[in-house]
Amino acid sequence: MDSAIEIKDLKKSYRGFALNGLSFFLPQGYIMGLVGPNGAGKTTIIKLIMNLIRKEGGEIKVFGKDHLRNEAEIKSRIGFVYEIPYFYDDVSLADIKSAVALFYRNWDEKLFLSLCGEFGLPLHKVFKKLSHGMKMKFSIALALSHDADLLIMDEPTSGLDPVFRRELLERLSGLIQDEKKSVLFSTHITSDLEHVADYITFIKDGNVIFASTEDEIKENWGIIKGGKELLNGQDRKLFRGCRDTAFGFEALTSDLQEARRVFSSGAVIEPASIEDIMVFMDKGEAHG
Repeated sequence: MDSAIEIKDLKKSYRGFALNGLSFFLPQGYIMGLVGPNGAGKTTIIKLIMNLIRKEGGEIKVFGKDHLRNEAEIKSRIGFVYEIPYFYDDVSLADIKSAVALFYRNWDEKLFLSLCGEFGLPLHKVFKKLSHGMKMKFSIALALSHDADLLIMDEPTSGLDPVFRRELLERLSGLIQDEKKSVLFSTHITSDLEHVADYITFIKDGNVIFASTEDEIKENWGIIKGGKELLNGQDRKLFRGCRDTAFGFEALTSDLQEARRVFSSGAVIEPASIEDIMVFMDKGEAHG
């Protein structure tokens, strides 16, 4: 299977934080959601892929090519949306577009103008006069206007209204239908991922907790609810996180089949959402 992004043993350290030999793989033609609590390392990973900061070890390949040796070629094929868009504050959107378009061989002016009309972007306005949501829409319009083979988006739905968020997600789903284009995006809005993501990579404290398909998550991860009398030391080995409730306990497991066997009676077992996994792994008493 051809790769859009392949990361092996990636390392980067700051004071009090490190990516600890992190690895994951995004196949061509799919959407991957990158999730995790604040400070997990999501934005650091995206900056490393884009060579905005330098890695200290490991390997990053984009389209099967080293991201440093082939940087110009790779970036010409990427549409990039950063969490906080950075453009010159006192320059009009039309002039920013004219500067950005020069870097892309496949720039589509007709598509860009169509997106600006659809998004309600005032091209005569200077960038600093836009709201955060409109700045994001402008950044998205630029990213979508040069036939990119890979979209990398850091919190692209942040600050967007629910209607536009849904429209953007539908557009991303449509982009990958030719099985050649791919999307990597990080988000705190986990419900967005459940609508469109084929793969979920969960990052915590600079480590990959899992990198799985949406179907694998549904098959393997679950929430167990029951009275404390059901618990013993052996059972807790099934838990990736556990918390007390007014009626007993709630626990997260990544072995749903075994949990159903062990707690065959007296407990309620439900599939876990991505949000459930994030909350338990971040806040629950960890046992995994």
